[in-house]
Amino acid sequence: MPVCPSGHTSQSTDYCDVCGDLMDGAQRAEFAEPAPAPVPAPAPAAEPAAAEEPACPHCGTPRSGRFCEEDGYDFETGTVYTVEFTPAGTAHAVPLVPQQRDGSVPVVPRPVPAPAAGPHALVMADRAYFDSVVAEMGPDGGGLAFPPYCPERRVPLLGGQIRIGRRSASRALLPEIDLSAPPEDPGVSHLHAVLLARPDGAWNLIDPGSTNGTTVNGGTEPIPVNVPVPVGDGDRIHVGAWTTITLSLQEGTS
Repeated sequence: MPVCPSGHTSQSTDYCDVCGDLMDGAQRAEFAEPAPAPVPAPAPAAEPAAAEEPACPHCGTPRSGRFCEEDGYDFETGTVYTVEFTPAGTAHAVPLVPQQRDGSVPVVPRPVPAPAAGPHALVMADRAYFDSVVAEMGPDGGGLAFPPYCPERRVPLLGGQIRIGRRSASRALLPEIDLSAPPEDPGVSHLHAVLLARPDGAWNLIDPGSTNGTTVNGGTEPIPVNVPVPVGDGDRIHVGAWTTITLSLQEGTS
């Protein structure tokens, strides 16, 4: 029976049953070092937040370009521009308000309410005109629907020009007769027509190149593009799919 170095008799051949000493000729067990715990990977650095685009100081609309999409405010110059026409029909851009140099926000002029009496334009949804448009379009007119509610409104005829159309922020266009309010006439261009005052108190009507043309007093042929057409008291201007604008030029009319 094996004997350990200390003289004990042991039935085990590797370690002594009495003292636990290594038996002669037995190989000492090798213990591996424990593997180090894995080091967690560093968390990815957070990306810097994108700089927020400034909003228009007038209406609060977020900036998406140089001009505000709502009121045409120029973010680079701090000015609101609009388009005006000379009596000859030439278009040019002019600021609605002068640029403020003291850091204050310029005030955008708001439309002047129509007076109870005086020269004005009566804007209305005209069912008879709408029916004539649909009849002329034939099958293509099936997608048009006359608005069930479109209140009449009066726009004062003040100044030397009255623009007819729809508001266009990208072109800084704010027409005096704005047809973009609901229900929006789908056939009206952004700058559809312009009324230019004449010295005799009447007006010239100009179509600068609208998509669907402009007619007068129930006519079916559009007026020529960029050719002044005289209009006076009681004349009816037809634009878009259903809009008729009747001129009242006599003082005291309502």
